[in-house]
Amino acid sequence: MKTVKALSAATLEVKKSKFHSFLVPFSSFEEKLEELKKLHPKANHHVTAFRYLNEYNQIVEGSSDDGEPRGSSGRPTLKVLQGNDLINVGIITVRYFGGILLGVGGLVKAYSDTANLAVKNAQLLEYKDIFEYSFSVDYEKTREIEYILKQNSIFVENREFGIDGIEYTVRDDIEKINLIKGVL
Repeated sequence: MKTVKALSAATLEVKKSKFHSFLVPFSSFEEKLEELKKLHPKANHHVTAFRYLNEYNQIVEGSSDDGEPRGSSGRPTLKVLQGNDLINVGIITVRYFGGILLGVGGLVKAYSDTANLAVKNAQLLEYKDIFEYSFSVDYEKTREIEYILKQNSIFVENREFGIDGIEYTVRDDIEKINLIKGVL
Protein backbone atom coordinates (compact mmCIF):
# COMPACT_ATOMS: atom_id res chain seq x y z
CA MET A 1 0.00 0.00 0.00
CA LYS A 2 1.00 3.58 -0.58
CA THR A 3 0.07 6.90 0.99
CA VAL A 4 0.87 10.62 0.70
CA LYS A 5 2.23 13.16 3.18
CA ALA A 6 1.44 16.31 1.19
CA LEU A 7 -1.24 17.69 -1.09
CA SER A 8 -1.12 16.94 -4.80
CA ALA A 9 -3.34 18.60 -7.39
CA ALA A 10 -4.34 18.31 -11.05
CA THR A 11 -6.64 20.17 -13.42
CA LEU A 12 -8.41 18.94 -16.51
CA GLU A 13 -10.80 20.64 -18.92
CA VAL A 14 -13.39 18.53 -20.72
CA LYS A 15 -15.89 20.23 -23.07
CA LYS A 16 -15.59 23.55 -21.21
CA SER A 17 -16.12 21.92 -17.77
CA LYS A 18 -13.16 22.36 -15.44
CA PHE A 19 -12.18 19.60 -13.01
CA HIS A 20 -9.69 20.32 -10.19
CA SER A 21 -8.62 17.28 -8.12
CA PHE A 22 -6.81 17.47 -4.78
CA LEU A 23 -5.23 14.37 -3.25
CA VAL A 24 -4.58 14.86 0.48
CA PRO A 25 -3.57 12.84 3.55
CA PHE A 26 -6.74 11.63 5.25
CA SER A 27 -5.82 13.53 8.43
CA SER A 28 -6.46 16.83 6.59
CA PHE A 29 -9.32 15.63 4.33
CA GLU A 30 -12.28 17.28 6.11
CA GLU A 31 -10.37 20.52 6.65
CA LYS A 32 -9.35 20.67 2.97
CA LEU A 33 -12.92 19.98 1.83
CA GLU A 34 -14.23 22.91 3.89
CA GLU A 35 -11.41 25.13 2.60
CA LEU A 36 -12.17 24.21 -1.02
CA LYS A 37 -15.88 24.88 -0.55
CA LYS A 38 -14.99 28.39 0.68
CA LEU A 39 -12.43 28.95 -2.10
CA HIS A 40 -14.78 27.66 -4.82
CA PRO A 41 -18.30 28.73 -3.73
CA LYS A 42 -19.50 28.95 -7.35
CA ALA A 43 -18.35 25.43 -8.23
CA ASN A 44 -21.21 23.13 -9.14
CA HIS A 45 -19.87 20.01 -7.38
CA HIS A 46 -17.33 18.96 -4.73
CA VAL A 47 -16.98 15.22 -5.35
CA THR A 48 -15.10 13.19 -2.72
CA ALA A 49 -13.61 9.76 -2.12
CA PHE A 50 -11.47 8.44 0.74
CA ARG A 51 -9.76 5.32 2.10
CA TYR A 52 -8.23 4.89 5.54
CA LEU A 53 -7.35 2.24 8.11
CA ASN A 54 -9.41 2.26 11.30
CA GLU A 55 -8.20 1.23 14.78
CA TYR A 56 -8.83 -2.45 13.92
CA ASN A 57 -6.62 -2.21 10.82
CA GLN A 58 -9.66 -2.49 8.53
CA ILE A 59 -9.98 -0.43 5.37
CA VAL A 60 -12.81 2.10 5.55
CA GLU A 61 -13.76 3.77 2.29
CA GLY A 62 -16.46 6.03 0.98
CA SER A 63 -17.40 8.48 -1.74
CA SER A 64 -19.90 11.20 -2.58
CA ASP A 65 -21.28 12.23 -5.98
CA ASP A 66 -22.35 15.63 -4.56
CA GLY A 67 -25.27 16.07 -6.94
CA GLU A 68 -23.76 14.42 -10.01
CA PRO A 69 -25.71 11.43 -11.43
CA ARG A 70 -25.46 8.45 -9.09
CA GLY A 71 -22.24 6.45 -9.56
CA SER A 72 -20.80 8.87 -12.13
CA SER A 73 -18.18 10.63 -10.04
CA GLY A 74 -17.55 9.53 -6.44
CA ARG A 75 -17.34 5.82 -7.18
CA PRO A 76 -14.97 6.22 -10.18
CA THR A 77 -12.77 8.48 -8.02
CA LEU A 78 -12.74 5.83 -5.27
CA LYS A 79 -11.77 3.21 -7.86
CA VAL A 80 -8.69 5.31 -8.71
CA LEU A 81 -7.64 5.21 -5.03
CA GLN A 82 -8.28 1.44 -4.91
CA GLY A 83 -6.49 0.82 -8.21
CA ASN A 84 -3.40 2.66 -7.01
CA ASP A 85 -3.53 0.81 -3.65
CA LEU A 86 -3.65 4.10 -1.72
CA ILE A 87 -4.50 4.21 1.98
CA ASN A 88 -5.06 7.00 4.53
CA VAL A 89 -5.86 9.47 1.74
CA GLY A 90 -8.80 11.44 0.42
CA ILE A 91 -9.43 13.07 -2.93
CA ILE A 92 -11.66 16.06 -3.61
CA THR A 93 -12.61 17.06 -7.16
CA VAL A 94 -14.11 20.50 -7.71
CA ARG A 95 -16.14 20.80 -10.92
CA TYR A 96 -17.20 23.94 -12.72
CA PHE A 97 -19.92 23.11 -15.27
CA GLY A 98 -19.03 24.38 -18.75
CA GLY A 99 -22.50 24.31 -20.27
CA ILE A 100 -22.15 21.07 -22.24
CA LEU A 101 -23.62 17.88 -20.78
CA LEU A 102 -21.03 15.11 -20.61
CA GLY A 103 -23.35 12.18 -19.93
CA VAL A 104 -22.64 9.54 -17.31
CA GLY A 105 -19.83 7.95 -19.35
CA GLY A 106 -18.20 11.33 -19.94
CA LEU A 107 -18.39 12.16 -16.24
CA VAL A 108 -16.89 8.80 -15.24
CA LYS A 109 -13.98 9.38 -17.63
CA ALA A 110 -13.43 13.03 -16.62
CA TYR A 111 -13.47 12.35 -12.86
CA SER A 112 -11.27 9.25 -13.23
CA ASP A 113 -8.78 11.03 -15.49
CA THR A 114 -8.48 14.03 -13.16
CA ALA A 115 -8.04 11.81 -10.08
CA ASN A 116 -5.40 9.74 -11.91
CA LEU A 117 -3.52 12.95 -12.77
CA ALA A 118 -3.53 14.03 -9.11
CA VAL A 119 -2.14 10.62 -8.11
CA LYS A 120 0.48 10.79 -10.88
CA ASN A 121 1.57 14.24 -9.61
CA ALA A 122 1.83 13.02 -6.00
CA GLN A 123 4.92 11.88 -4.19
CA LEU A 124 3.75 8.42 -3.11
CA LEU A 125 5.28 6.82 -0.04
CA GLU A 126 5.23 3.20 1.01
CA TYR A 127 2.68 2.80 3.82
CA LYS A 128 3.95 1.09 6.95
CA ASP A 129 2.07 0.19 10.10
CA ILE A 130 3.43 1.94 13.18
CA PHE A 131 3.69 -0.03 16.42
CA GLU A 132 4.48 0.90 19.99
CA TYR A 133 7.00 -1.26 21.82
CA SER A 134 8.22 -1.04 25.42
CA PHE A 135 11.28 -2.75 26.81
CA SER A 136 13.82 -2.54 29.65
CA VAL A 137 17.58 -2.49 29.29
CA ASP A 138 20.37 -2.84 31.84
CA TYR A 139 22.64 0.17 32.00
CA GLU A 140 25.51 -1.82 30.43
CA LYS A 141 23.45 -2.34 27.22
CA THR A 142 22.35 1.29 26.99
CA ARG A 143 25.17 2.39 24.68
CA GLU A 144 24.31 -0.36 22.14
CA ILE A 145 20.57 0.40 22.26
CA GLU A 146 21.13 4.15 21.92
CA TYR A 147 23.37 3.50 18.90
CA ILE A 148 20.66 1.39 17.20
CA LEU A 149 17.99 4.00 17.97
CA LYS A 150 20.09 6.82 16.54
CA GLN A 151 21.41 4.96 13.44
CA ASN A 152 17.90 3.85 12.44
CA SER A 153 16.07 7.07 13.38
CA ILE A 154 13.71 5.13 15.64
CA PHE A 155 11.22 7.39 17.39
CA VAL A 156 11.64 7.23 21.18
CA GLU A 157 8.41 8.18 22.86
CA ASN A 158 9.68 7.83 26.43
CA ARG A 159 12.79 6.94 28.50
CA GLU A 160 12.49 6.26 32.21
CA PHE A 161 15.61 5.79 34.29
CA GLY A 162 15.36 3.30 37.11
CA ILE A 163 17.69 1.65 39.62
CA ASP A 164 18.51 -1.36 37.39
CA GLY A 165 18.26 0.21 33.95
CA ILE A 166 16.22 2.18 31.47
CA GLU A 167 12.61 1.56 30.39
CA TYR A 168 12.09 2.59 26.74
CA THR A 169 8.89 3.13 24.77
CA VAL A 170 9.42 3.46 21.02
CA ARG A 171 7.07 3.91 18.03
CA ASP A 172 8.05 2.79 14.54
CA ASP A 173 7.51 0.16 11.87
CA ILE A 174 7.96 -3.53 12.67
CA GLU A 175 11.30 -3.85 10.84
CA LYS A 176 12.92 -1.25 13.08
CA ILE A 177 11.35 -2.68 16.21
CA ASN A 178 12.73 -6.10 15.25
CA LEU A 179 16.24 -4.57 15.14
CA ILE A 180 15.87 -3.73 18.82
CA LYS A 181 14.40 -7.14 19.66
CA GLY A 182 17.41 -8.77 18.01
CA VAL A 183 19.78 -7.10 20.46
CA LEU A 184 17.77 -7.77 23.63
